[in-house]
Amino acid sequence: MGLFEMILIAGAFILGMFLLLWFISLVIKNASIVDIFWGFGFVLAAWVSFFLSPEGFLFRKLILLGLVTIWGLRLSIHILKRNWGKPEDFRYQKWRADNGKKWWWMSFFQVFFLQTILMWVISVPLVYVQWSKGSPFFAAWDALAIILWMIGFFFESFGDSQLARFRSDPDNKGKVLDTGVWRYTRHPNYFGDSTQWWGYLLFAVAGGGWWTIFSPIIMTFFLLRVSGVALLEKSLAVTKPQYKDYIERTSSFIPRFPKKSVK
Repeated sequence: MGLFEMILIAGAFILGMFLLLWFISLVIKNASIVDIFWGFGFVLAAWVSFFLSPEGFLFRKLILLGLVTIWGLRLSIHILKRNWGKPEDFRYQKWRADNGKKWWWMSFFQVFFLQTILMWVISVPLVYVQWSKGSPFFAAWDALAIILWMIGFFFESFGDSQLARFRSDPDNKGKVLDTGVWRYTRHPNYFGDSTQWWGYLLFAVAGGGWWTIFSPIIMTFFLLRVSGVALLEKSLAVTKPQYKDYIERTSSFIPRFPKKSVK
């Protein structure tokens, strides 16, 4: 099977998943469910590609499949636990109010189909690794990919875990989390997510897929400029007065030791 055909089939499965989620969102009147399945969608694309490609370097294919599955399921479970029993996310509530009666079909294009296209494009390195028949041995790129993924997974998983514990304590309401991994970057979870995708790219590079570099670039751009850092900091700067000092001494993305507070 050709690579382009595999990419199309993976895209069809992704579209099918988001269509089902769209129908469910209309029934329960909550578009937030789309967030829960962001990680799972990549797991789906990776497994579909694995079963469609019996050839290739099995060791690399299995390692990537395992890492993507761990990342995607952890992320989906984390968001499910975070959102359980809560109302629809404020972003979707605003869009719902702005669109009124036409939201039922606008939500498909504005939320679900948009994420279908993004996931389809970003998942290309995952599909490529499963398809690639080049470099049938464990290369230095594979080792670097695993190291990079482990660094990213540490920051993302520990960042999410620390933040969940911090928010569960009522005494921390209005305060800024600046300990643990949050001491070195204001967004350890986003940095970790991005880093893991650069790791997936290196697996693709090991098989000759250097051209799939657009995938982590797009993911990092969205985490930094669209749905991640930029969107979150806009609200935190207003709701938490201490956040200004936190910004002055802590890196926004790439971890580094904090500066001394400016008083």
